[in-house]
Amino acid sequence: MKKLLCIDGNSILNRQFYGIRFLSAKDGFPTNAIFGFVNVLAKQFESLSPDYIAVAFDLKAPTFRHKMYADYKAGRKPSPEDLIKQFPAMKEILRAMGISVLELEGYEADDILGTLAKMAEGEDCEAYILTGDRDSLQLISDKTRVLLATNSDTVVFDEAAFLEKYGVRADQYVDVKSLMGDSSDNIPGVPGIGEKTAFKLVADAGSLDGIYENIEGMGLTNSVKTKLLSGKESAYTSKTLATICREVPLGITLDSIAYTGMNRAETRALLLRYELLGAIKKLGLDKEEASEETLSESAPAEVKEIDASALSSIKSEFFAFDFDGSTATVSDGKIICKIESPDSSFTDFLNENKIVCLDAKDIYHKLEDYGIHWRACHFDVMLGAYIDDSNQNNYSLERLVTTYLGEVISEDIPSAVFIAKMWKRIEERLSESNQSNLLYEIEMPLAAVLCDMEREGCKVDCLGIESYGRELDDIAYGLETRIYMAAGEEFNINSPKQLGEVLFEKLMLPFAQKTKTGYSTNADVLEKLRKYHPIIDDILEYRQVSKLKGTYVDGLLKTIGEDCRCHTTFKQTGTATGRLSSVNPNLQNIPIRTEAGRRFRKYFTASDPNSVLIDADYSQIELRVLAHISHDEHMSSAFNLGDDIHTATSCRIFGVAPDEVTVEMRKRAKAVNFGILYGMGDFSLADDLKISRAQAKEYIESYLSSYRGIEKYLEETIESAKQDGYTVTMLGRRRYIPELSAPNKMVRNFGERVARNSPIQGSSADIIKIAMINVDKKLKESGLGARLLLQVHDELLVECPRENAERVLEILKSEMENAVKLDVPLVVEAKSGENWYECH
Repeated sequence: MKKLLCIDGNSILNRQFYGIRFLSAKDGFPTNAIFGFVNVLAKQFESLSPDYIAVAFDLKAPTFRHKMYADYKAGRKPSPEDLIKQFPAMKEILRAMGISVLELEGYEADDILGTLAKMAEGEDCEAYILTGDRDSLQLISDKTRVLLATNSDTVVFDEAAFLEKYGVRADQYVDVKSLMGDSSDNIPGVPGIGEKTAFKLVADAGSLDGIYENIEGMGLTNSVKTKLLSGKESAYTSKTLATICREVPLGITLDSIAYTGMNRAETRALLLRYELLGAIKKLGLDKEEASEETLSESAPAEVKEIDASALSSIKSEFFAFDFDGSTATVSDGKIICKIESPDSSFTDFLNENKIVCLDAKDIYHKLEDYGIHWRACHFDVMLGAYIDDSNQNNYSLERLVTTYLGEVISEDIPSAVFIAKMWKRIEERLSESNQSNLLYEIEMPLAAVLCDMEREGCKVDCLGIESYGRELDDIAYGLETRIYMAAGEEFNINSPKQLGEVLFEKLMLPFAQKTKTGYSTNADVLEKLRKYHPIIDDILEYRQVSKLKGTYVDGLLKTIGEDCRCHTTFKQTGTATGRLSSVNPNLQNIPIRTEAGRRFRKYFTASDPNSVLIDADYSQIELRVLAHISHDEHMSSAFNLGDDIHTATSCRIFGVAPDEVTVEMRKRAKAVNFGILYGMGDFSLADDLKISRAQAKEYIESYLSSYRGIEKYLEETIESAKQDGYTVTMLGRRRYIPELSAPNKMVRNFGERVARNSPIQGSSADIIKIAMINVDKKLKESGLGARLLLQVHDELLVECPRENAERVLEILKSEMENAVKLDVPLVVEAKSGENWYECH
């Protein structure tokens, strides 16, 4: 039997808009609803393989329901502008996909769906209605199923499933709605009759007519009977409003909406326009063979495969360069040269020309494996794209070609060709936004520094880590034993379900929060339970010990090479703020707040007994940056006088003299200092300090009234970000914040927090990057045998010969403190030691 798939376009597009995080193309055009809709379509195509398909949409014009009942759908909020924009784009994409788009003035999408389903039933065809609106459930029959999109899944309703779920037949559903009404459509129903009563009445009487024909014999309470009698007219009006019209004059046949396939080229072009690479993949359009026309547009006219020596005869403004580890590919946009296994003679070509790469650091590493030491890339496409828009989580060639060229990469065309076409477009964008200096003076020089750091690595005491792992195992075993004794039974401590049953059913502890999978036993819940039972302290410690063993002992050992050195990979494109991140292993996450966590640093050691490590850490760099960019006189004065900033803040918040500040006061002032920095509200601050929201609010208000410059800065920064769509660091780095215009209030609030913090965190990131470049240069020039090993947040780790430690420490401290000029001093704390733990 053939199949018809008909879709409620408004319902599905709405649901995807609110269900998928905000996405947009480079020009800011919103695309999240389109992306979600295409994904839904692809899934249904795969599961149903429909013979006929159509998508129905509402029009703005009044329908017959509005004309008979003026208040129909009254009070509905207008759709967000970002959703409205996506409707015409979605319809254009649907038509390119070969899918009929149906809409008719005077009727709703539901009516079109009902009419299509009736047409299918009349021609012995199965109908599938995809919608997020329960109104269509009344259309279910032996040949029609409703695919109801919910927040978590799509539920298939046929006659049996509907009866099991609701206790009435699907054709009786409209009678239920006649009684209970529908607030979303402003259908009145019978005042006072709710959903539960409505279903029971229809189940007992069979229909709305049956209820009123037998109202005296149904054994109703006086209250229900009175409501029904007084609301009879409303009930029948509601039935008319709720009943889907199945006679819409569409003027089509099923054959006219037969699915014969999409226009692949047009569909791909439209999805490329909106930069929906994921949707292109979903539809299998990424594997589309490039047409001869496309190939002629992208590929250079001449393809040459020559050896490295012949390259010297080719003169060009630039060369795009790609290297897969065995074959080097060079293109200037007109020719392609391939060089198998390049040798040291290739270095001259690289040094004598402007070389453009996709990812310079990766190329540097690969060339080193061939004995070629080169660090002079002219333009890094990936880093340029990152500076242009740091919000993306993917800077692959495939994604960048889609974003900047509006194309899909083809295996027939070497990557160097796309790199050659793309880089000047990115360069122009950086120039327009005044961010070129970030690429040429910070990110690209830093890529060379990071490459050297990654290759050097840091010596690790593997035997020491293994020993510590055994120690942690012993501690965990002891904690397990104590937990079992307190619980009176053995159970899987790592199972939230089993742990919840022990805590809340056996031990009867308070704050039980039941979820679909059991009781919640997250950290917040356990913290509330500390004072009620000693088992909680042991459970929390057990979790900490288990994480240290599994994540840091076992995880770290897996990444250590045969040279017993840790070679982390630094990512320059891993954060939206401009901060570096690291992977394999992630050194940013090595714990430092507990002694057990800090102990891991003992196992990062100097390479030999004649060497030492030096750690240099910026002191409160983000607060110093805040003082500088806000021009707050009080915070700036405290830093310039060398005062402890948290003590100074305590004095202002609590109205006490410096010698009256207690440890607890300073702790709270510190929390407020950093809370303000990260946009923390009174709720989060109260939870952090374990105080009331009223008290937390008082702290924040006192802080802002004391630091008026900061208050003004925060207000102006948010307003500027809302107007421009982005924030800017001291050195001009932009961070776009689309969340500020999101329809969801929580998302907008998140955007405001990001706007407050990004200029501060981004400026701090830029400062330490400049410091790394300067430190690396100075150390190499000094001839002291010192080298940078690691960067973690605001600290640098250097190794050097023991006899040169004092001079290296001075260089490190001087270069970091003078990386940029602020209105307040940059202060660096530095110390040397045999291992990382000793010098921090």
